[in-house]
Parts: sequence; C-alpha cells; structure tokens
Amino acid sequence: MPATPPRRLSLQQIIEGQRRAAFVGREAELDLFRGNFTTPPEDPGHRFVFHVRGNAGVGKSSLVREWQQTAEEFGALTASVDESADSVPEVLAAVAAQFAGQGHPLKALDRLLTTYRRALHDTADRLATEDEPSPGALAAAQAGLIAAGAIPVVGALAGGIDPAVVARGAGGLRAVFGGRARQQEEARLLAEPVRVLTPVFVAELDRVADAVPWVALFLDTYERTAPLLDRWLADLLIRGRYGELPANLVLTLAGQRRLDPAHWGDRGRLVADVPLGPFTETEARRLLTGRGVVEEPVVREVLRLSGGLPVLVSTLAANPGAAGEANATAVERFLAGESDPDRRAAALACALPRRFDEDLVAVAVPSSLPGLYDWLHELPFVVEPHSGRSRYHGVVRAPMLRLQRTGSTQRWRETHDRLADAFAERRDAAAPGVDPERLWVEEPWRRAALDVLYHRLCARPRTALPDALRAGIEVCGQQPSAARHWARTLVEAGEDADSAVLRDWGRDLLTACTDHGPRPTAVLGLLLARAELTDTDRVAALVARAWDRYRAREFEAALSDHGRAIAVDPRSERAYQGRAVVLRSLGRYEEALTDLDRAEEIAPAWAWAVYERGETYRRMGRLEEALTVLDRAHALDPSAAVPLGSRGLVRHRLGRHEEALDDFDRAVALWPEYAWALVRRARVRTALGDPVGALADLDRAEELTPGLAGTEGERGEVYRATARHEEAVACYGRALALDPDYAWAHGSRALALEALGSLTEARADLDRALELDPEYGWARTQRERMGAAGDRRVGGGVGAGEEP
Repeated sequence: MPATPPRRLSLQQIIEGQRRAAFVGREAELDLFRGNFTTPPEDPGHRFVFHVRGNAGVGKSSLVREWQQTAEEFGALTASVDESADSVPEVLAAVAAQFAGQGHPLKALDRLLTTYRRALHDTADRLATEDEPSPGALAAAQAGLIAAGAIPVVGALAGGIDPAVVARGAGGLRAVFGGRARQQEEARLLAEPVRVLTPVFVAELDRVADAVPWVALFLDTYERTAPLLDRWLADLLIRGRYGELPANLVLTLAGQRRLDPAHWGDRGRLVADVPLGPFTETEARRLLTGRGVVEEPVVREVLRLSGGLPVLVSTLAANPGAAGEANATAVERFLAGESDPDRRAAALACALPRRFDEDLVAVAVPSSLPGLYDWLHELPFVVEPHSGRSRYHGVVRAPMLRLQRTGSTQRWRETHDRLADAFAERRDAAAPGVDPERLWVEEPWRRAALDVLYHRLCARPRTALPDALRAGIEVCGQQPSAARHWARTLVEAGEDADSAVLRDWGRDLLTACTDHGPRPTAVLGLLLARAELTDTDRVAALVARAWDRYRAREFEAALSDHGRAIAVDPRSERAYQGRAVVLRSLGRYEEALTDLDRAEEIAPAWAWAVYERGETYRRMGRLEEALTVLDRAHALDPSAAVPLGSRGLVRHRLGRHEEALDDFDRAVALWPEYAWALVRRARVRTALGDPVGALADLDRAEELTPGLAGTEGERGEVYRATARHEEAVACYGRALALDPDYAWAHGSRALALEALGSLTEARADLDRALELDPEYGWARTQRERMGAAGDRRVGGGVGAGEEP
C-alpha cells in the first residue's frame, strides 16, 4: 500500500507555529508548567492553580498562550477566557463553547445556560404574573437568607445576588411564601445563578475529565474580572461547596495584581505564584538576535526604550529604526521600520477603536490601502483576543492615542465621529424586532451602543456626557447587570480622551456598580444627585430605581420614588403604573386601581397599564372583571404573550377550560419558550382529559428549564388525575428531592398516598405541608378530612395542584 501523505497544515497552524518559534525567554516558567503535567495530582508537588502576575506589557498573555499549547501537547482539553466574560455565567458559556468545539460538549450546562439567558429577558414579564408575598413574609425571607449566608450582611448584593429575587426563589424559603411562588426554580436560577449553574458545570467537568488526560482552564486579564470571579473560583476548591472537581484539572489565572488573600489565603498550597518582570537583558538580546537585530547601538537603544517590557522589545525588534535618535518616542519606534507614510498613518488611526475588524479599519482609514487589514495583523502589538475582534496591546495603544490626540484635534474628532457613525449603523441594524424598552438586554445592540458612546465621548467629552449619562438610566432600567460595561466605557473614554470629568464620573459609577452588584440603586442615586438631568430624565431615573427597590421588596422606598417621579411629572403614566404594582403587592388594591385609573387616563392605549388592571382584579378574586380587562389588554397588543397567559389562567379558574386552552395555545405560539404557559397549559389539558398532551407540554417545559421541581410536581398531578398513583408518588418524590420545602408537592403527594392506602404517610405529608405553610388552607381541609384515625375516602374536587 502506498504511504498516506501527511495531512496538510492549515494557514492558522503555520502562523501559530511561526509565533511559537519566535517565542523566547521564560524558560523557567515554561519548565514549571510543563513539569506539572508529569507530576501526578496526588503528589504534594503538583499544583492545581497557576497565577501569572505582572504589569501590563510584561508578557502574561503570551506566556499563557504558550502554556495553553503546552497543555494541549499533553492531551489536555482547554478553554481560554478573557475580560469579555466578566460574570460566572459568561465564563461558563465561553468554556462550554470551546469544549464543544473540541468535541466535548457540556450539554446539561448548555441547556441550563439557555434557560438562564431566556429568564433574564423575561424577568419583568414573570414578575408581572406572580402573586406577591406579604411584607412580613418578605422580611422573614431575607432574614433567613442572611442567616444562611445567601445574602452577605456587608455589601448589599455582593457576589451578584439580588435578595429580592432570591427571596422569591430560594428553595429553603418556600415555607415563607406558602409554597405559592410561581416559577420558583427559575426565580432561584435568576437569583442565584452561581449556585445553580456551578454544580452542573462541575458535574459536566467531571464527566469530560474521564475522557481526556487533563483539563486546563485559562483566565486572562484577571485583574478586570477578579472582583466578580474571585470568590466563585476560590469556593470551587472547597470540598462539598459545588461538587467534586476532577483531580486532572489545572486552572491558570493571569492578572496584574496578587490574589486577594481574603479569598485565596488558605488555599496558597494549591497555587503556584508566577510573578513576571521585564525581560532580563539576556532574554531581550536573545529575542533581538532572533529577529536579526544585532547592531549594538540599535540593540542598546531598543533596551533603553523598552525597559525590557516584552511587548515593546518585540515591537521595537520588528521596527528598530535608526540608532542615535535620542528623542524618538516609543510610538515612532513602533513604526520606524515602515517607510510607507500612508501605512504609518493608518496604523495610528486604527488604534482609535477599542477593538476592530476589517470593516472598522476601512472606516478609520478612508483612503484605500490594499492589504491593510492583513498587514495590521503582522504588527507584533496587534492581538486577537478570545472574544474575536482584534485590538492593539494597551501598552502600545496608549501612547498612540496620546500622539494623535495632541497632534491634530480636528483629525482626532473626525475619526472618532466616523467610528461612532459606523457603530450607530450596527446598533440600528440590531434593533428591528426588539422591544424598544428591552434594547439594552440584547447583547449585539448593547455592544454597538456602548461603542457609539465611547467614540462620541472621545470626540467631545463634555458635550457627549449628558447623552452618556442618560443612556446609563436606560441601562439601569432595562439591564442593570450591564451597568458595569457602561461605567467602564466612561472610564476608558476618560483615559483615552484625557478628560478628568469623564474619569471622575466613570470611576465613581464603576465603584457604585462594584459595591452593589447588579442592583442599580446606587448608580441611579449618583445620577440623581450629581447629574444635570432634565425632568424627563429625572422621572426615568426615579422610576427605574423604584422598580429596583420593588424587586428588593423595599416597598416603602419604591413608593417614595414613584411619588417623587409623579411630583416631577404628574403625567407620568409609568410612575402611576409602577406605584400601582407596589400598592398591589402590599394588598392595597383600591389604591392600586386608582393609580391605574390615572395611568390609563394619561395613556389610554398603553396595553401594559390595562394588563396590570386585569392582574389586580385577578388577585382580588374578581375573575369576571379581570377577564373583561384582559380582553382589552390583548386587543391593544395582540402580539404580547403574557396577557394571553394571564387570561388563560383566569378562564381556567372560571372552568372555561377550552377557552383557556386556546389562550395558552396562542401565548405559546407567540412565545415558544414560554415555560410558565406550558406548565399551566398542561394543567388545563389534564382537566380536559388529555394526559398525553399534558405530558408533552411538561416534557417541553423540562427541556426549556431542566431540573425544576415545579415541572416534576405537575407531572405527578397528571399521573394522579389518571389514577396512576404510584407514578404520581414517584414524581412528587423527585420534586421534593429537588426542593424538600415544596409545600405544594407534599400536599399533592398526600392524596396519591391516600389513594394507595398509605394514610399514615399521607397525614405526615399534610402535616409537613402545613408546617411549611400554616396558611395552606387546602392542605388544612384535607388534613381535617382525614382526621386522627382517618377514613379511606380520596379527596375530590380541586386538588393540591390547583393554582393558589
């Protein structure tokens, strides 16, 4: 047989090989990392965590890339994440995507991440369809969370946990809410994404680790993400916190500062601390020799200008320029080897965007230069981060920006204006089909919008600042977790435009974001206190803060903010509508209806105010009136799924099951991922004698939101309704394994156990349900019916599965 020819290398493989061949120095660090893969995990000398630290430009990213290649040579499954993923869910998503690209998908994690992303989009709609706990129950819930350590006593929302949503969804607090919170498991995923996602990630990690020799994870630019990831990563290493990590896992962090001893102090024996300094003169000379730079005067000049920083040594080695120009700036030396003045100017212009692609290069450099984009990637200071678009290394970009900013103010502004216009086109192209009130939720739109702000601020810092602050109000109202990105944009624009006012605003806003996690209250307070806002902006900020306080169950504060907004603008329909929701949560239904009267008087065609009236009637038990109003809400906005879902629930309560089924069908058609409606449609189908259809709905709901106790409990209801009591008991058992404090499941299982003749166990389940929720009237009635001795009649009529 003829020999099989060797597989042809790809262009990327050739380029990577050339890059690795050009890598010099850091032999001790390479040997340290390489030796770790030849040391068994059980050996005391093995290290599970490597921390590379050093100043910008010292070569951390280059070393980490080299380490990643080394890990792959030892058969490791690898993933790299930089500052573009600055939350735990984003890190997990990036790791899962890279593992999938190597043939090892994390399917269970991917499903849960899909649920999480969708739930983030739908939180507002879900809140609108949920009954509210009493203020007393809420206080008890938050006290229980603090005692359990779910909410830190110091630093509200530290760790990214919103106590309002936690209080709705944390499993240990079902008793406080009487087992009646809807979509409890999804609420817990929103409230505690780290706690819910991480065990699944660890289990998936353990599974794929059995199929590969090593698993190696790399987190670069850790100085940016440490405030949000430090605690999580350190907790991963604690036995029993999130599950058992595989022993063949190696984690690498690369940042500018030492690890925080508050999180890592007692884990020092697991960590190999690898401080990086500038190249030694020997290492720098080796690199220069490898690049053909051997003339001693030139070598000495490169050493002087670079200070041994690897990125500068590499850059100046590519363009050493002529020796003897003592006053040559670092920027001139970066480009001294390029004789084409157009390319030199183009390289400077392309430093202006924070990240760039081929289209943006054409915007920054209007004149046509063939092959410019490819040429830029030959420059040693141009890097392509894990998130995609290319960028200049910060050590090189900063002096390039300074040179252009001080050289020609007009050219600086014109280029930034062109780039802002280009990003505005991308932003507008991402808007069609998106609710205008949810634009900041959509990542493509948000990314482009922040780049528009950055370039407008760079061009005209003071003039563009009001619009940037106004955008912050919108961010806080629509997607509070994105406020960090917005504040960081102001910080970067302040640094790059050398604007003290932008730097101050950005620094203070970023501090507010860091100190208060995803809650926007502190940021909005800062804007209300210091920004020069119009009345319209002030009302928007007050309403946004009121909603945040409402979700945190700070009801009186929420009422105050809505009241202040109304005082500023007595015709703010959103302030009246928001205050009505808070009043309804407090059981002050008539006052809520009065505010909704005013909202509808101001904006009679606003469907959401009409919908809130229907919800208020439903929660008051005025079902016929609720139905009439929800009909009107649907007529005003036929494309909205939530009013249809609410109307379907009302019709089901009224016994109009066929009409309820039609409403849920239409809601799901409008919103195929509407799991809340799927579960309730399953209940309607059960009432109509269609258990097959009900189980199909629950299967779909489980696919959308896997591992939720509520879905499994509803499955038990279907089996109980069809007299498959043993299967029903098994389903309720699985639901209670997911959430032992699920009062509703205890009550339903009691009826199935009674039907099987297990009266003692049935009474025990009802006792437990009442212990968890003393106000659970249905369970009390069933317990009294069974009595101390009990009779063997199975409870009829409305079951435990009825909507509370």
